[in-house]
Amino acid sequence: MSSADNTVAVNHASENTNSVQSQPGEEQAAQQPVQAPNTFWSILKGIILRAVIIYFITSFFRRPTQNATPTSPTSGMPMRTSQNLFSNGTVMDLYVYLSEEEKNSFKDESLLWFQPDLVYGDWYGGPNEDGIYTLETEIIATENMQKNCSIWLHTCIVRHGRSPNPKNRKRHTLGDGICKSKRMNKYKKLRYQRTHNLLTGETSASPEEIKKAEESPMEIVSHWHPNLTINVIDDHTAWVQGHVPPPLDEFVEFEPVSGDYFPILYANDYWNLLRDYTPINDTVKSLSVHLTFQPLSLFRWQLYTAQAMRSRWTSILGQDIMEESDEDQDYIKEALLETSPILLGLTFVVSIVHSVFEFLAFKNDIQFWNNRKSLEGLSVRSIFFNVFQSIVVLLYVLDNDTNMVVRLSVFVGLLIEVWKIHKVCNIDIDRENKIFDLIPRVRLSYKGSYVQSSTKEYDILAFRYLSWVLFPILICYAIYSVIYLEHKGWYSWVLGMLYGFLLTFGFIMMTPQLFINYKMKSVAHLPWRKLSYKFLNTFIDDIFAFVIKMPTMYRLGCFRDDIVFFIFLYQRWIYRVDPKRMNEFGTSGEMENSLLETNGDVCTGAEPKPIAEDVCTGAEPKPIEEKKKD
Repeated sequence: MSSADNTVAVNHASENTNSVQSQPGEEQAAQQPVQAPNTFWSILKGIILRAVIIYFITSFFRRPTQNATPTSPTSGMPMRTSQNLFSNGTVMDLYVYLSEEEKNSFKDESLLWFQPDLVYGDWYGGPNEDGIYTLETEIIATENMQKNCSIWLHTCIVRHGRSPNPKNRKRHTLGDGICKSKRMNKYKKLRYQRTHNLLTGETSASPEEIKKAEESPMEIVSHWHPNLTINVIDDHTAWVQGHVPPPLDEFVEFEPVSGDYFPILYANDYWNLLRDYTPINDTVKSLSVHLTFQPLSLFRWQLYTAQAMRSRWTSILGQDIMEESDEDQDYIKEALLETSPILLGLTFVVSIVHSVFEFLAFKNDIQFWNNRKSLEGLSVRSIFFNVFQSIVVLLYVLDNDTNMVVRLSVFVGLLIEVWKIHKVCNIDIDRENKIFDLIPRVRLSYKGSYVQSSTKEYDILAFRYLSWVLFPILICYAIYSVIYLEHKGWYSWVLGMLYGFLLTFGFIMMTPQLFINYKMKSVAHLPWRKLSYKFLNTFIDDIFAFVIKMPTMYRLGCFRDDIVFFIFLYQRWIYRVDPKRMNEFGTSGEMENSLLETNGDVCTGAEPKPIAEDVCTGAEPKPIEEKKKD
């Protein structure tokens, strides 16, 4: 079950960049049949992380009280508090400029939107009496814009009748208003992989895509989103210059003469989803623009700035991590937009429970194998198959250029599976028969508790039956992959074929354990605490599989593991633990427990000690005098 979790994790990681394959459209989708959207748990973890960050950041954003006024470090006197230069009811004008320069030139030809007679603190203005004003227009995509030039939006609010241009001395004085700049376009990575049909050598990629793949495997392309919200914060907090908590200090600007602060202007693009960004290239002749002017409360603004700070922290880890985080944010935004508040509240509760179960499942899995002395009833071959599966996943991750965090997580999962080998096998180093007379040989042999029991026979038989099903499916999938799909090379084909096969049919590898349980008519040897936590987590994912937007086939795939879990539960019900039932050695659980209590021995996996015949047969014990005579 842990190996299946690894494949899903890699599945999520392989989508962390905008990968452009050599074939577009439907053929590209056909080549990646194993790709699946983020699991519900990844979305929950993102929501928890954001909730924690918002909690700690907003704790710094408390409104200052009169008793909390900072004092001067030299004189000890209270420092002067500032007030907003714009009081409620101040009439103001909105100027919005669009240019290719980061510094605003205030040219008339770059003026995109002029909205006069706005009222500061008015929540009921506008056509719909909701305080919202909008602009719908289109701009011509210049040649520079088509060649990755930055596109800047300069927003200014000034008192009514005044000019935002500081060079206009007749209509502009210091303190009339404030201007802020925001880059409208976003630069995203496009990865090119030159793939072709391994048999025919043909490719469906365009000559331009082939050329770009040959020149560089990656290209940074400017992307455009038409929506942007211009927020004016309705705030009259008595800020003290030099003591505004971060990141609010980046937006609160003080007028140098009076010491008061300008109205806070915030360009908000939080609700712009990555999937809605379109690349700007030579074919784009015009760009749509949808601007919204809207007042915003201080509390909601704090939430937005907290998200901005989180994105900045993420960018420190690297571009790939930031892009993956932005994709996670898209799923969270969709959940916030499309889910009811009650369900969102339930989501937070369930996410905490899910995290606890996930930790307990991991802890009990390690504890179970660390304390296990006997391998009776456990499928040892499944352990080796999990190691093989983890190796395939790791090689697939390395071949597809995923970020370092995912590589490390998959590598740690591989180490855990390798660690289990010494719990199921004896590892001996043969220093006499060295490889090339240099490298000692490592020999593996099954432990006695596995060889001497019937578990080995059942395990071999289960894998034999399983091979009759898996090998034909694997061969058919390999033939389909090499004929109809395109690959970078034979190595990538092998990894992609194995990875896709394991992701699709990997859950079948839990069936040998079901077969062993059936033959032994017992489930007492299984790590039931771990299985219980795993089942509860899977059940939670299944419930919300119909809440989160995802493809129907992937949604149905969420239930495939449940079938195996329900069979485990059915076996636990029919093969109930009976401490009085005799095993193949003629002993029962009650006898072993009584011996442990008497002798204080710890189970070592060795054959049980002989027990008096009268105890094994259930006959009444003889008196002590008769035993002495015997």
